[in-house]
Amino acid sequence: MKPTAAVIGVGPGLGMSLAHRLGREGFRVALVSRSAARHSGYLAELAAAGIDATAHAADVTDPAALSAALAEIGEVEFAYYGPGPTTQHIVPITEVDVAVAQSGFDWVWPAVRVVRAVLPGMLARGTGGLLFAGGLSGVRAMPQLGQLALAAAALRTYARTLHAALADRGVYAGTLTIGGLVERGDIHAMVAADPDRYGIAAGHTLNPDRIAEAAWELYRDRERDEVVFDTFAE
Repeated sequence: MKPTAAVIGVGPGLGMSLAHRLGREGFRVALVSRSAARHSGYLAELAAAGIDATAHAADVTDPAALSAALAEIGEVEFAYYGPGPTTQHIVPITEVDVAVAQSGFDWVWPAVRVVRAVLPGMLARGTGGLLFAGGLSGVRAMPQLGQLALAAAALRTYARTLHAALADRGVYAGTLTIGGLVERGDIHAMVAADPDRYGIAAGHTLNPDRIAEAAWELYRDRERDEVVFDTFAE
């Protein structure tokens, strides 16, 4: 029986690239996203590549829906948490109050719920992997991202601390820190469609297939806890 990789927060960019990469390594892939609208296309694309896959609709900020999706998926050997931040209105860091700061963490709590759901089984088997995707504001000062910077730093620290805690227990944990527009992704498409509003995307894009390859290498080699992709480096 093939091991299962859960790709939580799948989209047409990095999520699908990672689904393909894991599928090529023999995983059955379980896709999770807020809406089922694009699931048929995703499943057809993976089937054409010879990859077994299922799709599950769940808003990660809804604990009951997330738990139900994970229950449907069953035993998970590899879990990737990569949904976009749930915050709709970003407040500059100098104007962030407690309520606004807390709102940024609505993106972090589901990651903890996923880990609590899948980690016990991984520890019992002595094998598995946890991978997270976060933003560059977790390592680089980006005041304009306000409460998202607090959440990104927290998610990064959570992943790296899990790595330290699990290193000798057979389970890998790590994080992808992404600073740039992921090609084929929804945000990249939005920016490219309106350069007058968002600026020119050229020079600040990342190939999702390369990120997915780096993700696989993290899991396979189990030596590092992070890879940083920074298109804004001087």
